Amino acid sequence: MSFISKLFNKDKKEEAMGLLPQEIYKAQALELKDIIAPSALKIAPRELSLGDKIARTFFVISYPRFLGESWFAPIINLDRVFDVSIFIHPIDTVKVLRQFQKKVAEVQSQIHEREEKGMVRDPMLDTAYQDLEGLRDNLQQAQEKLFDVGLYISIYGESTAELDKIESEIKSILEAKLVYVKPALFQQEQGYKSVLPIGTDILNVHSKLNSSPLSSLFPFISFDLTSDRGILYGINRHNSSLVLFDRFSLENYNSITFAKSGSGKSYATKLEILRTLMFETEVLVIDPEREYEYMAEAVGGRYFKISLNSEHHINPFDLPLPGEDESSASILRSTIINLVGLFRLMLGGISAEEDAVIDRAITETYALKDITAESDFANVDPPLMSDFELVLTGMEGGESLAQRLSKYTKGTWAGFINRPTNIDINKKFIVFSLRDMEDELKPVAMYIVMHYIWSAIRKELKKRLLVIDEAWWMMKSEDTASFLLSLAKRGRKYYLGLATITQDVDDFLKSPYGMPIITNSSIQVLLKQSPTSIDKLQTTFNLTDEEKYLLLESSVGEGIFFAGLKHVAIKIIASYTEDQIITSDPSQVLSIQKAKRNLESGAES
Repeated sequence: MSFISKLFNKDKKEEAMGLLPQEIYKAQALELKDIIAPSALKIAPRELSLGDKIARTFFVISYPRFLGESWFAPIINLDRVFDVSIFIHPIDTVKVLRQFQKKVAEVQSQIHEREEKGMVRDPMLDTAYQDLEGLRDNLQQAQEKLFDVGLYISIYGESTAELDKIESEIKSILEAKLVYVKPALFQQEQGYKSVLPIGTDILNVHSKLNSSPLSSLFPFISFDLTSDRGILYGINRHNSSLVLFDRFSLENYNSITFAKSGSGKSYATKLEILRTLMFETEVLVIDPEREYEYMAEAVGGRYFKISLNSEHHINPFDLPLPGEDESSASILRSTIINLVGLFRLMLGGISAEEDAVIDRAITETYALKDITAESDFANVDPPLMSDFELVLTGMEGGESLAQRLSKYTKGTWAGFINRPTNIDINKKFIVFSLRDMEDELKPVAMYIVMHYIWSAIRKELKKRLLVIDEAWWMMKSEDTASFLLSLAKRGRKYYLGLATITQDVDDFLKSPYGMPIITNSSIQVLLKQSPTSIDKLQTTFNLTDEEKYLLLESSVGEGIFFAGLKHVAIKIIASYTEDQIITSDPSQVLSIQKAKRNLESGAES
């Protein structure tokens, strides 16, 4: 017999306590039970000491007249270490009906006795009589059965004070529902044995419940975000249920992701993109680090490199075609306003006088190409940056502006911005890579690309997702941050979901546009965080201390998923095939590239 078996055998307890580890070793009788057994056991009236842990067991002694659905869920979902055992012993219906007949007669007799004495009717007796009659009818018709139910809870802690705190927490939750528990005084050993997963009800403290209230005790109820449609975001870390959700079912379709570098934010985003593409949704990505190139190739998308030497160009003076509810005048006015913001960004800020000069110069530049508010934009040839510079040069107060702008038309940056548009985004998956763009120009490039995308979105109503990775670049400038917020607010009208991803929490939240973007995002994902930013996130998202430490201790791809007013702890999991497409791990990427080269060289030979 093993040590643990002897420990829980009352007849041989003394023998077990005298069995030394040396004797077990010499006898070569060490088993798995001996390894997992606690180093010591001490039984007290209110608790049980198991090595360096203390356990305390409770049993439920009283239930209310009605038990609501999922009343036990708050206990199941409690972020504490505890065990629950539910013992259900069926009772023979024939015996129960005999007892019911006697009980009904007793209650009926008490009611008649009060009536004969002229006493006021007792509501409690009337209610008891109705409940007994109703239950008896259901038992006779086999609609209900009766059971002896034992519900035992064992809690664990490092100290008695910690156990008292957990006990108070559990009692307050249950007593609020009129469910009362008591500790198993002088029966802690029996209580602990009853909670062990061996299916033995030694404590033997029961309450009688019929089928309906018993069903409300179903233990496998836990908070989740599983819906009947949407994509799989990950696994609920609490109960291993699936986190299935459709961002297009919320009041807006936006999301925001905060995570430290290397915590899996791009991996999670690419996984969402891959699964979103399966549901007839077009996806556009602004990629500052060239992380989506292989994925674009794998799914048959288009990948545009935006840099000073790139062959892909976007003319910021392009005019989108008006939608059904838009006029040419409103499109022209909106484009002029956006261009003023672009020049403010390109020139590093402008004064109020320069703002007015630029606004007038843009209008004259379009007029130079015979483009006015009445023009048909389908048949126009939009101006270039060099045309705008020419107009500025001939305007009073525009000479200095033209000189500052010359590096974009004649200097090293001319190849990027002073060319006609030559790209087509008529594909389900489009990526704009800005990795090779100089850091100084990245905000400008993001602004231009986003306006080009926005024009395409307004042109035709489709289900789309726009992903902006490393969005902290856009928060550096008021104009780009303001435009990002306008996308978050206006996107729903055009069936657009905006996914904003950033690792620099401080830069994002320092901007006056940071918090409004968060509040306009129905989905929020927080992955592993650094200690320097966790306090600010805790305040922003009203996280509990437990959630705060969960984010600090999470592994790669783990965190908290918020959807509307609900949130769960999540783990991002991909299949093998998905992982091969979306991985950003340098070792895996090199391995995939090597395999690809070997395959190509083998095909050539």
